[in-house]
Amino acid sequence: MTQFRPALIAALLAATAPLPAFAQAAEPTTATAAQSEHDKLFALFAASDEAALKRNPIGALFRGDMRYADRLGDYLTPEYNDAERAAAQGELAQLAQIDRAKLSATDQIAYDVFKYDRSETLKGLTEEILALTEVRPINHFFGFHTFYPTLASGKTGIPFGTVADYENNLKRHADYVKLIDRSIAKFREGQKSGVVETKMTIRNVIEQLDTQLKLPVEESPFFEPVKKFPDSFTQADKDRLTTEYRKVIGEQLYPVHQRLRDYLRDDYLASARDSFGLSQMKGGAKLYELQIANTTTMPMKAAAIHKLGLSEVKRIRGEMEKVKAEVGFNGTLAEFFNFIRTDPQFKRKSREEITQRYYDIGKLVDAKVGDYFRVLPKSPLQIRPYEEFREKFEAGGSYQQGTPDGSRPGTFYFNAYDLPSRTTPGEVTLYLHEGAPGHHFQISLAQENAALPAFMRFGGNTAYVEGWALYAETLGYEMGFYKDPYSRMGTLDDEMLRAMRLVVDTGIHSKGWSREQAIAYMLANSSMGKTDATAEVERYIAIPSQALAYKIGALTIQRLRGQAEKQLGKKFDIRDFHDQVLNTGALPLPVLEAKIKAWIKAVKAAK
Repeated sequence: MTQFRPALIAALLAATAPLPAFAQAAEPTTATAAQSEHDKLFALFAASDEAALKRNPIGALFRGDMRYADRLGDYLTPEYNDAERAAAQGELAQLAQIDRAKLSATDQIAYDVFKYDRSETLKGLTEEILALTEVRPINHFFGFHTFYPTLASGKTGIPFGTVADYENNLKRHADYVKLIDRSIAKFREGQKSGVVETKMTIRNVIEQLDTQLKLPVEESPFFEPVKKFPDSFTQADKDRLTTEYRKVIGEQLYPVHQRLRDYLRDDYLASARDSFGLSQMKGGAKLYELQIANTTTMPMKAAAIHKLGLSEVKRIRGEMEKVKAEVGFNGTLAEFFNFIRTDPQFKRKSREEITQRYYDIGKLVDAKVGDYFRVLPKSPLQIRPYEEFREKFEAGGSYQQGTPDGSRPGTFYFNAYDLPSRTTPGEVTLYLHEGAPGHHFQISLAQENAALPAFMRFGGNTAYVEGWALYAETLGYEMGFYKDPYSRMGTLDDEMLRAMRLVVDTGIHSKGWSREQAIAYMLANSSMGKTDATAEVERYIAIPSQALAYKIGALTIQRLRGQAEKQLGKKFDIRDFHDQVLNTGALPLPVLEAKIKAWIKAVKAAK
């Protein structure tokens, strides 16, 4: 799972579809007779990107572009939505004036992705859809109430090297307060219209806010920058900023969190849904259908995905039975799962021990990746546990991107909460997914490729991004990391998780499954602990359809590799295949498939 990726910040304000993609109004480009179609296309891309950064300052911030670092953006306003809608419509109109047939093969890919992105933006900006998404601006999995404290802490790589950086952070605080107050207003709109979040997600949000409010101001993530002033600051600046930070945190940030907490606890919670599935929410069935298409980038239906998931679960159970026989375990597969969940040999004793294990895995992977990739990221990868104030509600691991120039490394986060409930067999596969060669390679190689237009360097879609990371897990077989049967069980368990997601997500949101039913299904078909299973199910409830993308994307990449291997025979080079998949950024799956088929044809034709 990726975190804080600019193209995915759209998901921060609601259950995976709150903000539109970054597609801002571009100034019309003026074509001259001398301009080629390529020039016109890239002029449109550049104008669109520049306008996007002005409208979405966080996107610029994560690129290391500090021009708009004094603000967050006017999300959850009609003005923002109108500007986004006008941008997408205008850019599509300009794109239609460019002759696609006169473009190079790579430019045609860029044309198709841009058209797809802008079209998807418009789908999420209809009044009908906004009435279902904006009125649910926060849940426990995606929301500025957890994202922003981390951003403001200085631990995400956002620079705090100058006095201006510290003052810009204070200005962003003011925008944040307005955003949280707007969120409360949006929740109230949903109460009136009958479009509300689940009681479960709201209770979790209340707990998250309670956790933050219990911290003394000096222990708040908002206060962290004050604890690490650069040595170059004068004592007068240090004293002034310390006073200002303490005042803003105590008099503005904590009070707005308390306003949100009190409103959710004392008013909204009683109005929230007892049900869990999106199809049980007013208008939710149509929204889920739209989200499936958006998340998978494919014209898929819930029933077909559910059936595919059941088939994959059955296949993977067969592979798990083989591992059980190999280690000589006498008992049922369910008993084998419980053995792995509970036996002390599969537990880490401390945060320090699990951290060191991931360091060791990283060194082993670094020694192998050169055999599978021609181009490696310039950006380094750092490894760290989630901060304790947010770890309880986070996934088992995630990735936060670095900057294109490598000045801020990418970060693989792992979860050290409730270590007795976590097991060791899945550690290698988690690192391959979140770190190298998973998210770190895919995201870093895209944004480091300056030849691509910005929306392809920094944009993306869940099916490709998470599909690649799940595919990256399978490379552990070729790299020799799964010779140990328990490590192989760990990767099968993770593959099973993605297969179960197809069943459980569609079960919850289209078939009316309960939270308990979904947790029981996951425990019956994997060795994951109840804490992890519960967190996973609550994640699917909070962000419908997002979990479908992993398996759909991975199966597509695996199928394309199989076709390439079969058709190219001795001409097939795994490094070339990976380069083709990665060198144009995160593509919608139909666009990726067309690209790989064209590449296969070209290689076959070459002498």
